[in-house]
Amino acid sequence: MLSSSSTAVKNLPLKRRLCFLLKLVCFVSSVLIFCEFLVYYVVILQCRWPNVKGGAHMTEKETSSSVLKAIILADTHLLGEIKGHWLDKLRREWQMERSFQTALWLLQPDIVFILGDVFDEGKWSSPQAWADDVRRFQKMFRHSAFTELVVIAGNHDIGFHYEMTTYKVNRFEKVFNFTSGKLITRKGINFVLVNSVAMEGDGCAVCRTSEAKLMALSHKLNCSQQKPNHSNKRCSDVEKLPASEPILLQHYPLYRKSDAECTGEDSAAPEEKNIPFKEKYDVLSQEASQKLLWWFQPRLILSGHTHSACEVLHAGKIPEISVPSFSWRNRNNPSFIMGSITPTDFSLQKCFLPFESRVFTIYCAAGALLVILVLAHVQLLTPPFYFAQRLISKHKAV
Repeated sequence: MLSSSSTAVKNLPLKRRLCFLLKLVCFVSSVLIFCEFLVYYVVILQCRWPNVKGGAHMTEKETSSSVLKAIILADTHLLGEIKGHWLDKLRREWQMERSFQTALWLLQPDIVFILGDVFDEGKWSSPQAWADDVRRFQKMFRHSAFTELVVIAGNHDIGFHYEMTTYKVNRFEKVFNFTSGKLITRKGINFVLVNSVAMEGDGCAVCRTSEAKLMALSHKLNCSQQKPNHSNKRCSDVEKLPASEPILLQHYPLYRKSDAECTGEDSAAPEEKNIPFKEKYDVLSQEASQKLLWWFQPRLILSGHTHSACEVLHAGKIPEISVPSFSWRNRNNPSFIMGSITPTDFSLQKCFLPFESRVFTIYCAAGALLVILVLAHVQLLTPPFYFAQRLISKHKAV
């Protein structure tokens, strides 16, 4: 059987063999281009910016000037030199780079927030490894001058509290211009950046500095929100900020018992939802959470860390959105949040990235079809009607 098939292949005209080879190359190239490039456009093109109150009746010019378009993502976990395999790095970083660059091109956001754990091994990195990780990050998350990128510190970037040092914090702040207690105001909207790793409450040097900055900023914001005719001597010499209630951006979520109440296709797996969270490890402590709520009275809290989606209400009125991981290494269905925000209102919409299982299914189906085509071409796979014809001929001969 093998000798006859090889003879058949040799007898095929050279032109026909080259033509078939060219068709195979085109088929394989088409599958690769779709799965590694076009699929991101097909999926992200379906995402739309949500409307805020009155936004549906605004002209495009009015919307552009008054509504801030923000993309929020978390937990990219760029692999390092210690635990990261080169193939895993290549695959995951290509997926995130294509997703991010496609989202920027299609959605044109004003600002992008990354809520910590940018790196997987920042807490261990040597200066050389850190420089290499930063270089790769800057390539993947490059952006135009029309889009601002704001990065928050996570425990994998500077270490858990017991691993965090002034050197690691300063190293991160130098690269990303991040400071806990920093206020970013865009289009009259106040965003407060929090180093949640430094909210341990044990009086460590980094913790004291961070909390002092947060308290000072809280005082400014509270004074700015008071009515003009409200007399307060403590606010007489305070710099006035936009009166918009702030949005907190941090890595750790505020305290909650578990993810038991979280719903949605990208929430935690059923077997993980009822596992109790550990304070100061999975979530902030109850004390630190109450401090942040008391100091800022935020209208929205955005956090990461858990790698799964969740929405909870604090004090019955303050929503917190936990943003799932942006990396396929942590999830089969990564996503990011699209936010249309004004000084008085906001609207959020989730945008899912391509499911890795579906991309893998496309590759498997294409591989199976490729094998069938090759076997049929070299006549190892006999068409059904030829098989039936041979059976009839043999029967007549008998």
